[in-house]
Amino acid sequence: PVSGLAWNPSSSINLLAAAVENKVIIIATSTGDKDSCEMTAALLKSSAEQYAQVVARTGGEIGEEGAGEKEESDQEDRGDGENESVKIDDKVPAKVVCKWHFLHVGNKQQRHGCEVGPRIEITFRATVTTLSWHHKGDYLGTVVPSAGAKGVSVHQLSKGRTQAPFTKSPGLVQSLSFHPSRPFLFVATQQYVKIYNLVEQKLVKKLISGVKWISSMAIHSSGDHCLIGSYDRRVVWFDLDLSSTPYKTMKYHQQAVRALAYHPKYPLMASASDDGNIHIFHSAVYSDLTRNPLIVPLKVLKGHKTTKKIGATAVQFHPKQPWAFSGGGDGVINCFMDV
Repeated sequence: PVSGLAWNPSSSINLLAAAVENKVIIIATSTGDKDSCEMTAALLKSSAEQYAQVVARTGGEIGEEGAGEKEESDQEDRGDGENESVKIDDKVPAKVVCKWHFLHVGNKQQRHGCEVGPRIEITFRATVTTLSWHHKGDYLGTVVPSAGAKGVSVHQLSKGRTQAPFTKSPGLVQSLSFHPSRPFLFVATQQYVKIYNLVEQKLVKKLISGVKWISSMAIHSSGDHCLIGSYDRRVVWFDLDLSSTPYKTMKYHQQAVRALAYHPKYPLMASASDDGNIHIFHSAVYSDLTRNPLIVPLKVLKGHKTTKKIGATAVQFHPKQPWAFSGGGDGVINCFMDV
């Protein structure tokens, strides 16, 4: 089963990351023009060369532990999955975060003279649940909930290396995301969102959600607003300039909220739920700090049938058009236009 997909956000890099059980597959799609295909091929070549140097220097032990949060995690929020039933890959040593393997498709699958298909395979000891790219497209964040302190890792493609930024488990991690412009990493645990400065290696802010179990997270393109969804049907909006507590808590869904999205261009946000509905909101954010965000419900989009208590599980906006895409447990992908 594929547990996550993420396009590289850089317009000059044609890569798709897929989380498949305990592996992350980096796929060269060659969906761009000749220049972008060549830049992607150059990045992959550099990654392979840098990785070979790291292996030669360290003897194959890839994955460095950083100095993340030094303080002890909250007792009620700590969870490293040690008691869970987890399929462990014994090929990856316990002290190693992951192993990289570079693939060659061959001359049969090429476009613009560049190979098309799976190019990098990163193998972990247990199942990967979340993927998130940095906005510049060189860093990829992953979550392996059962790996404890090594459950959150950041992979740099250009240098072919992996870093585990935490020396202690931040909690039972549900999701992670990079800040769109600053070196901040948002880590959503069961009840909190913790914001870390990756350069200074410290905890910057801790957001108190007030929900029982966080399911998903989205960061506004400005980086000043954070949206979280929960399994107890709530959508919570944080204004990071105001407070560490919610600016607004919304309860429009009848079942668990599975996915959230901000539109990168228009003042729109969306939430997907197990009730099969996609809720679209007008969400205006102002540059004037004296004006609070304006959140207004617009439409309820019905397009998914609930299958085995699973409804709409994914939602994304088109990068330029006011269109919404959704996927669900019924195996259907919908495109809603002119919302």
